[in-house]
Amino acid sequence: MRHTAQSLLLVDDEAGIRKVLGITLSDMGYHVLTAASAEEALVVFERERPEIVLTDIKMPGRDGITLLADIKRLNPETEVIMITGHGEMELAIQSLKLEATDFVTKPIRNEVLEIALKRARERIAMRRQLHEYTENLERMVAEKAKKLVTAERMAAIGETVAGMSHTIKNIAGGLKGGVFVLEKGLTLDDKTYLRQGWEMVRGNVEKITNLSMDLLNYSKTGEISMELCDPNQPAREAARLMAPQVEGKGVAFEVDFARSFGFLLIDPEGIQRCLLNLIANALDACTEESPPLSGKQIKFRTLSEPGWGVTYQVSDNGNGMEDTVQAGLFQRFFTTKGTRGTGIGLMLTKKIIEAHRGEIRVSSEKGKGSSFIIRLPRHIAVPEAGQRKSA
Repeated sequence: MRHTAQSLLLVDDEAGIRKVLGITLSDMGYHVLTAASAEEALVVFERERPEIVLTDIKMPGRDGITLLADIKRLNPETEVIMITGHGEMELAIQSLKLEATDFVTKPIRNEVLEIALKRARERIAMRRQLHEYTENLERMVAEKAKKLVTAERMAAIGETVAGMSHTIKNIAGGLKGGVFVLEKGLTLDDKTYLRQGWEMVRGNVEKITNLSMDLLNYSKTGEISMELCDPNQPAREAARLMAPQVEGKGVAFEVDFARSFGFLLIDPEGIQRCLLNLIANALDACTEESPPLSGKQIKFRTLSEPGWGVTYQVSDNGNGMEDTVQAGLFQRFFTTKGTRGTGIGLMLTKKIIEAHRGEIRVSSEKGKGSSFIIRLPRHIAVPEAGQRKSA
């Protein structure tokens, strides 16, 4: 039986506290479940699945910190509020590091408790809204991608639209990353995290608004929009959008950008789309195993090579590919993801790179990982200071 956010599990070894605090919580409108120990709490939690748990830190046997870790392992989205006594601040901080929502100190004041519970309810509501939005978005993308593939195979008129569909999936990942940062800010009460998370969400909502509504009706000739810019700019944006999603799945993300490129004539949005595709594919390769293996990592860097304006490299130590798979990677509708892929991401990536008169190469070994390299020519390059002056 699964309760709504109004269901709350109270855990304390003192019967008097359970009784008095239970009455207070009931008066606040919660359906209160109680447990006298961590062991009993786990039994109640697995049976009832409340979304909020209020537990004492110091209890005989298994303490509240251990209970917090057990609950987060069973359901990471459960909001856990810790009850601490005087002199237990170190334990309270430790609980926040283990993703506790908040802590309140004894003797518990009703107004302080209500603030902590309000924060828990807000986090639950935000997560529900995100889940609903993401599910609707992914369903819309799946439907439109299916129609798009059919149209492509019949008349070859939807390559650019397919690119937008692939981009929507990446933006959905960016939205998840933004909410992840927002939740960190709420947990730590850190305005910097809150501001960064909000900017990520706002930027991606704007992008998805512009792309999603007329997806099947929007197409263009494949021309790219070239402008003078720092080639690290699209790389930084791609890394910023993907980092929370990569690290959220337990994959290490190593970023290293070279300096002193000057300004190159490129399509920054097109290059960013290519890099997002490559990082997303690398993440898939690192998380194909169920459960994902530990020690997986993605390396993303920019390089300066003789004869080229900029080189981008995305490497992973995922499953890797057979030679026969590598040979078909950039062909139309070829996919290594089964029903999860449309087979158009790398094809469109190659098209964008070729429009820049650049090249894309892949090297991979089954069981050891893959490395994708994009090289773009200089075209027109100017020193950074000179560009700023002319601007």
